[in-house]
Formats: sequence, structure tokens, C-alpha cells
Amino acid sequence: MLNKKQIQYCLDVFEEMFPDADCELNHSNPFELLVAVVLSAQATDALVNKVTPGLFEKYKSPYDYMDVPLEELQQDIKRIGLYRNKAKNIQKLSKTIIEEFDGQVPQTKQELESLAGVGRKTANVVASVAFGEPAIAVDTHVERVSKRLGICRWKDSVLEVEKTLMRKVPEDQWSVTHHRMIFFGRYHCKAQRPECEECPLLTLCREGQKRMKKREKVK
Repeated sequence: MLNKKQIQYCLDVFEEMFPDADCELNHSNPFELLVAVVLSAQATDALVNKVTPGLFEKYKSPYDYMDVPLEELQQDIKRIGLYRNKAKNIQKLSKTIIEEFDGQVPQTKQELESLAGVGRKTANVVASVAFGEPAIAVDTHVERVSKRLGICRWKDSVLEVEKTLMRKVPEDQWSVTHHRMIFFGRYHCKAQRPECEECPLLTLCREGQKRMKKREKVK
């Protein structure tokens, strides 16, 4: 496991590599962000961004999503995996927002998690990006990077990874660290072909060192 000084070095490297890292889901208001994050479950941001321009042109508010048949909404998002369940959840969360929150996206994580299709990760993303609340949303990239580097243990659950990062990363850096770790995992420490040879964190990364030794043996 990395110590405090080593973790801070990782944070500095993340910042140097991806200083402008931010949410890559296109949106213009909290409700659009909420819908986009719900759609992004088990789908890439790139694919979601191809679907949402037409979707957000057609549906401007929770009321609009409630005014169409479920089958029509399903067709509108059919290119995205699990579209049937996602369409149901979008209509359910729209109904809840209208009936319980006066048509506005709730701002607290607890209230966000009361919405259909919204788990802890989605609530953290919306609370952080839309409302500026410090949060670390653990997606597959954040989890992979945390475990490969030894910030967290391999056996840790997603919730344990989040809590560990919250302990080890200064609170005022939670949100930006979340985005930078996503970029680091998405574009550098990739799931299938991580760029270990060029990684500035290789000396700290036992996983990377193991991969490099295996590659040397193959040669």
C-alpha cells in the first residue's frame, strides 16, 4: 500500500498529465447531467454523447419525459445498452422529481439516491459536477487505477475504495482527483493495454512492474 507521500506524488502526476480533466458527458443543466449519467451505466461516455444531442433537443424537462409513451423513449435511446430499463428509470425519476422535488434535481446525495436508477456513483457525480459538492465517484477506471497503484487493496469493494480515497485524498481535491483518475485510467492506465513503459508512476506501481517483467520474458 502506498504511503501518504507516495499518494500525493500520484496526485501531482495526475494533475500534470490531465490538468483540465472534467466530466466528459455533454450537458447544459443538472437534469441533463442526471439523465446522461444514468445512460452511461455500462456504456461509454462517447456513445452517450452521440445519443444525448437529439434526446436533449426533444426532451427539455422531467415533464417532457413523462409525456411520451415508454416505448417511444426506449426507441430514442435504443443505441445504448440496457435501454429498456434505463428508459423506465428515466421516467420514474422524472416522476419523483416532479412530485417530490418541485421539478428540480435534488442536490443532496441522499435525495439523489432516492431516484430510480441512481446509485451511489451516479449521486456522487451529479452532486459533484452539478452542485460543487466534494465527492469521489468510483467507476471502473477509478477502481482499477486505485488498485493497480496500491492506493487500495485488490479485495476492496467499490464502497471500500471510495472510503479509502476519501481518507487518503484531501477533501478539497476529491472532485478533481476523481476526474483525473478517470482520465488516467481511460487514456493511460487502460484495462487491456496499459501504457506501463511510458508511465511516470511505474516505480510505485507493483502491478506495472509485474507486467513489464512478463513482457521482458516474452522477448
